Amino acid sequence: MSSIDSIKMPISGEMKRFETFFRAAMKSPVPLLDIILNYMIRRKGKQMRPMIVFLSAKLTGEINQSTFIAASLIELLHTATLIHDDVVDETYERRGIFSINALWKSKVAVLVGDYLLSKGLLLAIENNETALLKIVSVAVREMSEGELLQIEKSRKLDISEDDYFEIIRKKTATLIASSAACGAESSGADETVVEKMRLFGEYTGTAFQIRDDIFDYHKKGSIGKPTGNDIKEKKITLPLIYTLNKISLSDKKRILKIISKKHNDHNISEIIKCVIENKGLDYAEKKMNDYREKAIGILDLFDDCEAKSSLTDLVNYSTTRNF
Repeated sequence: MSSIDSIKMPISGEMKRFETFFRAAMKSPVPLLDIILNYMIRRKGKQMRPMIVFLSAKLTGEINQSTFIAASLIELLHTATLIHDDVVDETYERRGIFSINALWKSKVAVLVGDYLLSKGLLLAIENNETALLKIVSVAVREMSEGELLQIEKSRKLDISEDDYFEIIRKKTATLIASSAACGAESSGADETVVEKMRLFGEYTGTAFQIRDDIFDYHKKGSIGKPTGNDIKEKKITLPLIYTLNKISLSDKKRILKIISKKHNDHNISEIIKCVIENKGLDYAEKKMNDYREKAIGILDLFDDCEAKSSLTDLVNYSTTRNF
């Protein structure tokens, strides 16, 4: 399996320059805000979404100043949503590092998220990048809709497979879709190509999220995510949806009752065992692979080049990762 470093190789120079560009885009004269922003920069993740922006631009045209603005806009939005998610979910650690709300409390965290979102919007407006702003604004709307739809369905425990795919398309895939679309838009690609790249990102993001949901059924210690965490939070994902549609009505009612009431590790283990025995994970993996092939199928429409190879490797990496 390719590593992030090898995937990044065709745009390694641009990604180094992006770090400086992004740091400048986040800058604030407010001392407290600057301390928090520096803390966030030090704990940055793999920066997968800016990578997609640059690789998409390189595949469809040439990387330019607009591409750096697009990558910054996407990363500012992504960082803002992560901060807000941590507040909503009352999460105090991310990848083993304290979250903003853990260190500076929820009020500060919400304000920092709002600040980053405003910086992204202003960056686009000040550089007359209205097309990029439109793409990203759609993602902001859909991410909010996806979160609220998931909350609604979690309360009622009546989520269907169609509901599931609509939720993950809006919650996760839309920002990855926007990353690919913004990259193509920044390179001067026409509307047809921008739409192809948007679909590529949507398919990749959907496969990525299904992989993430499969992790919930792995043994403790094999990955960073606790076993049964989604179930404990009443998030019914694809492996369980498939299982609930396959088992008897009485078993379905019993499982939904466990999820809706107070549950213990024994009950969670029982549900996980039921999902595994009824091939729920196999079904989810098949669906994940279907979306992976759809994403790669779009890339096959483009001529062979380094950027195409890296994007193909990125799709495969997203669906075979073990964390």
